[in-house]
Amino acid sequence: MRAHPRRTALLVLPLALALAACGREAEEPAGAEGPETVATSSPAPEPSEAPESPEDFLDLAGKAMEEEFAWAFSVAGEEGLTLQGQKNAATYEGTVQRGMGTATLHSQGVSTSSKGKKKTEELYVIGDAGYLKEGGAAWKAVSAADPEMRNKAEDPIAVVQEFRIYAQAAGGDVKVTETKDGTVELRVVSGKQKLSAVQGRAWAKKAKREFDPTAAQLRTAGVPVEDGQLTLSGLEEVLVLDAKTYRIKSHRLDFGFLIPYNGQDIAFEQQVTETNQGPYEGKIELPAGVR
Repeated sequence: MRAHPRRTALLVLPLALALAACGREAEEPAGAEGPETVATSSPAPEPSEAPESPEDFLDLAGKAMEEEFAWAFSVAGEEGLTLQGQKNAATYEGTVQRGMGTATLHSQGVSTSSKGKKKTEELYVIGDAGYLKEGGAAWKAVSAADPEMRNKAEDPIAVVQEFRIYAQAAGGDVKVTETKDGTVELRVVSGKQKLSAVQGRAWAKKAKREFDPTAAQLRTAGVPVEDGQLTLSGLEEVLVLDAKTYRIKSHRLDFGFLIPYNGQDIAFEQQVTETNQGPYEGKIELPAGVR
């Protein structure tokens, strides 16, 4: 499994969005409901010196997450496109189990369109090999290196390295806040601005990659999506750590783009939240039918 340096687009919206009067609906991607997980274990030891910089906290988070064999996360997301007040949207709920000592990942979930249409998906990544099951179809072998598969392999641990890249940017893009409820928040925020003004920033590149599958569908539907014309309507990415153990508690990415179209804007919005459910003590191995 490659721990790709970005989040994946959980929900690639159908779209043949209502251009001015559209109503046809394409198939949404998805996932399937997964098993709940597990237990807690002893807290990480206190560091000898109090962390101060974003990189200090990220170093501690990386070490804390490596203390367990595997982790389980719940994932929830929503993605939508709005034109002239008409919104086409999908939601996602799923689970991810991520092995730490070995290159393994298992995700499953279900996506639901605004019209109630559901689609399930389950994915295993073992080293460089992947196996995907969509809806009632049979398992099929996929390449873990394929861009589309990398988009499906949601890796909640990779966020530590992503934030390290943000923190190392000139001037630093990460702000640290210690809260009263026993957590530490590492945050990246951007207001509304042209994408071209921030296209070199790692978090902007990530948001653009998340948007790319929907941009491709918009182009197919007849909307000329040009990178140079895009406006980032806003972005907030937050990594929450436990203030004592420095383990990841949650991660949230919330952003949007405005796409010019016939003198108005199509608004794209995405929000994805991953919540740590604790150490995972089960095995992450391929189903019997594909071993």
